[in-house]
Amino acid sequence: MSDAVQPTAAEVRAAAEAVKAALDRHLAAVERRTGDDDPDVYEAFNELAAAAEEYDELLYDRYDEVTPFEIPGGDDTLPPYTGPEEPNALSVVIRRDYAVVEPQRLLAQAQRVEAVEEDGATATEGFDAASGTVHGALGILFGEFEPDEIATRHKEFGLEEGDSTLWVTAADEPAEPGEWLETPFESIDPQRVVCRFDVSAVFDEESDDDDLDDDDLDDDLGPDGETDSPDPLDADR
Repeated sequence: MSDAVQPTAAEVRAAAEAVKAALDRHLAAVERRTGDDDPDVYEAFNELAAAAEEYDELLYDRYDEVTPFEIPGGDDTLPPYTGPEEPNALSVVIRRDYAVVEPQRLLAQAQRVEAVEEDGATATEGFDAASGTVHGALGILFGEFEPDEIATRHKEFGLEEGDSTLWVTAADEPAEPGEWLETPFESIDPQRVVCRFDVSAVFDEESDDDDLDDDDLDDDLGPDGETDSPDPLDADR
């Protein structure tokens, strides 16, 4: 990192003071907690984690030094549920990431959609300008197909799946029409998440690591598929 963008010593010192203050707030919240799921403790915990992470980053940027703190990630767990026991309404929030790996396939699919919509259009002419750009093609395809259909047919559209997540959140009452459309993702309360389902290549990599022991076992098999153990166990023992 260049000197021009390095944090100053004063900024690192201020971050350290912020960690000390966050430690005091966290301890105070723990001392006056009212139960296992006390929201004040949860909030103080998050503030302490954020302050420690900020200090760790500034310390490294300025002095190339690290702290012994391990900041727990917020993606693997959810805070305690505080929503209604019998929800009267639900919101389902879905995020799916894709990489555009075959733009020409994507453009061709968008042109096919336009060909159907335009009377007498051919496969090579008569299309709107939108179908000739990746940006426009995405708008056409996501406007024509349901997200679930695109998810199951993503390869046909030149897309490659990335991570995805689905959150089900509970509400006391259904939202009024148009109430959250301008900011659809800002009103999500993690403490009202009933359940969530994540899909990621990270999980596949972890499974591959777990399978290494099985691969090692396969290496011990002889050409006939039997183990090379010199002293096989007696089946009656």
